[in-house]
Amino acid sequence: MTDTLSTDAGRFREAMASFPSGVTIVTTTDGSGKWRGFTATSFCSVSMEPPLVLVCLAASAECHPAFTSAARWLVHVITDEHTDLAMRFATRGTDKFAQAGFAPNEYGLPTLNGAAVTLECSTYAIHPAGDHTILLGQVDDVRLGDSTPTLYYRRDFHHLEPVSGS
Repeated sequence: MTDTLSTDAGRFREAMASFPSGVTIVTTTDGSGKWRGFTATSFCSVSMEPPLVLVCLAASAECHPAFTSAARWLVHVITDEHTDLAMRFATRGTDKFAQAGFAPNEYGLPTLNGAAVTLECSTYAIHPAGDHTILLGQVDDVRLGDSTPTLYYRRDFHHLEPVSGS
């Protein structure tokens, strides 16, 4: 039997947790050059021409001002080896970048070594959306890794088996 529809915030949260998604770590620098970042599962492609992606960031996030003023940022699709790091980037007040495997790219942006995919984005548009902000990025560069991405479902990480023959 299926539960009846409800707009209760807790039920909505449970419904969203029941949708499997990839996991990303999004990084940039603030105006002083300090590295900033957050974990996001709210990420998707938007357009092929021009190539656009979106990621959603809580308006209350410590890094929110850095991202809403950034000209460039990176989206890293994480692998199983990065799940602890994803939890760190989802936690407020932690030293997210300490011994985390990041190196600056040519723009000084923190780049995660070993990501399944890295998308270098320039800010295309920013839209307020409830308690979040939608960051739209034009993809300027794509780096494909050899590792399989991890999935997030019902508040836990899950291993994705590689497809054979690909």
